[in-house]
Amino acid sequence: MNSIRQFLALLRMNLEGEGARLGSVLTIVVGVTCTVAVLVSMLAMGTGAHQQAVGAIHDDEVVVQAKGSQFLQSDISRGEVVTVRDLPDIARSEEGEPEVEGIVGVPFEGRRRGTSRRVFFPLIGTSDPNFQMRPPAHLTEGRLFRPGLHELIATNACVRQFDGFELGAKRELRGVDWAIVGHFDQGQSLQCVVLTDAETLMSLFGRNGYNRINVRLKSPSDFDTFNRALEANPSLKLEAKTSRQSVEDDFKQFNGLLNFVSYFIGAIMAIGATFGAVNSLYSIGDARRRELATLRAIGFRSGAIVAATIVESILLALPGALLGAALAWLLFHNMAVSPFGFSFRLDVTRHLAELGIAWALVMGLIGGLLPALRAARVPVTTALRAT
Repeated sequence: MNSIRQFLALLRMNLEGEGARLGSVLTIVVGVTCTVAVLVSMLAMGTGAHQQAVGAIHDDEVVVQAKGSQFLQSDISRGEVVTVRDLPDIARSEEGEPEVEGIVGVPFEGRRRGTSRRVFFPLIGTSDPNFQMRPPAHLTEGRLFRPGLHELIATNACVRQFDGFELGAKRELRGVDWAIVGHFDQGQSLQCVVLTDAETLMSLFGRNGYNRINVRLKSPSDFDTFNRALEANPSLKLEAKTSRQSVEDDFKQFNGLLNFVSYFIGAIMAIGATFGAVNSLYSIGDARRRELATLRAIGFRSGAIVAATIVESILLALPGALLGAALAWLLFHNMAVSPFGFSFRLDVTRHLAELGIAWALVMGLIGGLLPALRAARVPVTTALRAT
């Protein structure tokens, strides 16, 4: 009998005998299921946050910041904003004005509804009070803020998640009361966003510059021309990125943190589940000790025994992998979460399900290796003494 036939015969025999070892089999399946479900659902935070971050991006938008700086550290003077407005290939509104928005951000505090937990996020001052640069944003209640007044508008997500964002509510900032005068939506975004007049905000904080400039181009293909004109102006120490690239860069650190936590917890659970699989397979091997030794005595090769045991372990991990991925999708897909103050919905994608299944199969491979080697070393004399 050749090795392949021996392997297939052993594998079939092993699988047909699983009914008699149901407890050990369930230990493996349950361990793998829990590991895959946790790993996939936690990785879904990263994909969900990324999906929300890039979901409202328009390819004709450009972000301009001070070279080598992050959003809140960037400083762009009013004069530089005027210069940027005169650069080529910028789209214009119906009134003929360049579609350029100056942005300034300051830390703003919110308290979770029903708790004392504080969350900080930027209060955004904008030079565009009419949402021309923020489609599909639209007012749902109240009115827009008026330039020069201490007025705020907030997304409906702020109202749902935090206290103190109802219409007419007062929010203190630098000893001054600011009134909530309107609510708005930003498409499907769950993120709390608070807007006010940029000049009023800068005056309160004694600042003379913006943190960022948002620019809409006539066409996405005009980015290179716009960027060359920006770099060619010696008075500007600014850099331009497409809106997508800017979001990707800003999101990289946050996404890295989410993925680190996901893989760290997933790895700990995988180690525990793998040890459980090893112990279960050891007990299955011990129960077959006489059987394996007899097979060795009649000519079955060690290689066939090793291969059959490893494949059996992988096949036992497969139902757990599929069940874990299915549970992650059923229980956590589209669930709203707010880690670190950033709100979004979990997104369990096909790629994550495939990753979880691959993770489980590797667990099965590792978990079956040592029991397989042990099973292959069962002495033939064990069978002879048993008879």
